[in-house]
Amino acid sequence: MQKRGKITENLAHIEIYSLLFLFLTIKHLTLHKNMFLKNISILHFKNIQSANLALSKNLNCFIGHNGAGKTNLLDAIYYLSFCRSFYNSIDSQVISHDQEFFMIEGEYETDNGEPEVIYCGMKRGTKKHFKRNKKEYKKLSQHIGFIPLVFVSPADTYLIEGGSEERRRLMDMVISQYDIGYMEALSNYNKALQQRNALLKMEDEPDVALMEIWENEMATNGEIIYQKRDAFVQELIPIFQSIYQQISEQKEQVSLRYVSHCQRGPLLEVIQKDRFKDRAIGYSLHGTHRDDLEMLLDGYQMKREGSQGQMKTFVLALKLAQFDFLKRTTSRNTPLLLLDDIFDKLDARRVEQIVHLVSGDNYGQIFITDTNRDHLDKILHRNAFDYKLFSVANGNIEERKEENRV
Repeated sequence: MQKRGKITENLAHIEIYSLLFLFLTIKHLTLHKNMFLKNISILHFKNIQSANLALSKNLNCFIGHNGAGKTNLLDAIYYLSFCRSFYNSIDSQVISHDQEFFMIEGEYETDNGEPEVIYCGMKRGTKKHFKRNKKEYKKLSQHIGFIPLVFVSPADTYLIEGGSEERRRLMDMVISQYDIGYMEALSNYNKALQQRNALLKMEDEPDVALMEIWENEMATNGEIIYQKRDAFVQELIPIFQSIYQQISEQKEQVSLRYVSHCQRGPLLEVIQKDRFKDRAIGYSLHGTHRDDLEMLLDGYQMKREGSQGQMKTFVLALKLAQFDFLKRTTSRNTPLLLLDDIFDKLDARRVEQIVHLVSGDNYGQIFITDTNRDHLDKILHRNAFDYKLFSVANGNIEERKEENRV
């Protein structure tokens, strides 16, 4: 009975993946205009010592055991869009052990054949270099949004279970890809916050006039941040709810609620009201650096009410809604979609609905990782559309050339 059950489960997974690639076949008959990653070269990035990959502009599958390096490959692609790792904000820590530098270079191409080469590299003890077509950026913020990207990761559950900084980061990353004014306001706000906090920590009584200068700077930029975050969340909610309903087959009701000190009145007044309390503890208690995005299931906090499957469905729907939002909002290219081990801990029905979603003609170039090599090998062998399949083991990435492709 156990063997028969295992066979049935395997067949169910094969059917689900078959649906995915059937819809992908239809999808790529009518591709939208987009930029795709044609080639990527990697040296000494995490456990990937060396990789030179020619990629499909449609679908790229990376198969291997947990810890093999699949996620690191996706993180390298993410790095080329955001000038940093998805998982680690300290650049030197992505350099492979016992190595002195890392390098990632991606050759992108638009549908009309125009090439774009993005390079980043760093030696230990020096600053990183980020270049577009051999010309170095003066500010990394100039690059953000040029290659829009959405990364769906198992770590996304921290959006629900983690602190508010994770949810602010989510809003910042999406809005920054289409609104350079937001990035400027965020940078100015953080600089003013740092200066105010430094004054609050002084042993001697701080200069009141100087304090007011930084408070005004915080309030001015904080109001801009609040308005842009609020507009983003309000537009995102119906997209997110529609996607969640499709995945869950309308079994639950979900929502998002943006919470900010700006909702209490003029931000300058809110900041200054508790200046003495801030002075006592040594940092600023109020401002947009304390904003949050509440995640709700049937009107209650998802982190207290949701199962593992519901939480994963929630963050997956949220990320796919971000993709849809970016595609609608920006006049630039269709975002790249990175799907890292997305089917784990989901029942077959939800997986099937996700397959229908990501297989639609709304998406461009897709990168997907999975641990189940046997299933994907069989399915890809039976389909005839442009894809590439790679095996990943101990940081080594090799294309499965025995597969037939169009």
